[in-house]
Amino acid sequence: MTSPVPESDELRALGFAASTATSYHGFMCGRYALILSGRALAEQFDLPSAPTLTPRYNIAPTQSVPIVRAGTAEPREWREVQWGLIPFWAKDPSIGSRMINARSETVAEKPAFRQAVRRRRCLIPASGFYEWSRRGGAKQPFYIHLSGSRPLAFAGLWERWRPPEGDPVESCTILTTGPNPLVSELHDRMPVILPPERYDEWLSSAELASERLATLLSAYPAEEMEAYPVSRHVNSPANDDPTCIERHA
Repeated sequence: MTSPVPESDELRALGFAASTATSYHGFMCGRYALILSGRALAEQFDLPSAPTLTPRYNIAPTQSVPIVRAGTAEPREWREVQWGLIPFWAKDPSIGSRMINARSETVAEKPAFRQAVRRRRCLIPASGFYEWSRRGGAKQPFYIHLSGSRPLAFAGLWERWRPPEGDPVESCTILTTGPNPLVSELHDRMPVILPPERYDEWLSSAELASERLATLLSAYPAEEMEAYPVSRHVNSPANDDPTCIERHA
């Protein structure tokens, strides 16, 4: 059994809740997959052109991940950023590794996220995500996705951190909420998944009232999702291949 991650007063103030495990699959939403074609993503997210990307079956924190955000030349733009939000005022960028998730219930209040939720919201494209549930003496990974393997979008926030020297670093976090009945069998949190009809509002520059945030950031309907067990092959971020999403008896 792994030891709990230490939780300092500083991290509590920033809105980070300690994981129950030192590995990234102990976080609320710590792994996901993106195995869609560039054309499918361009259609889903109304992008000006199809992005070029390689299928990724086991995306892990601190890696480079694509986001969709409001653009300057075009209504929406596709960008690659670091997964793990570095607040613009941070002294040390390593804090980003502890900012892979933000609780939707408190995101507007926490210093690490409150500016971003007002001005820097984004969509994080995915095919599905993983959660681990204890079965007997071990944790069993599950792959969770939308019915019909439709593309999905996590509600995200992005930030730009400027070091004393060197180029700015852009990063993101995934918002989480209480689970729907499907995910509650596996975990006590789930990523916020936004339906396409809410993309424009989430990406708009308008500040969202707390009541509207609560509505937007609610759990996705369980009846539109599926989950099945996969092998522990996915436990290692070094494994990034189709085996990660294969159904495991």
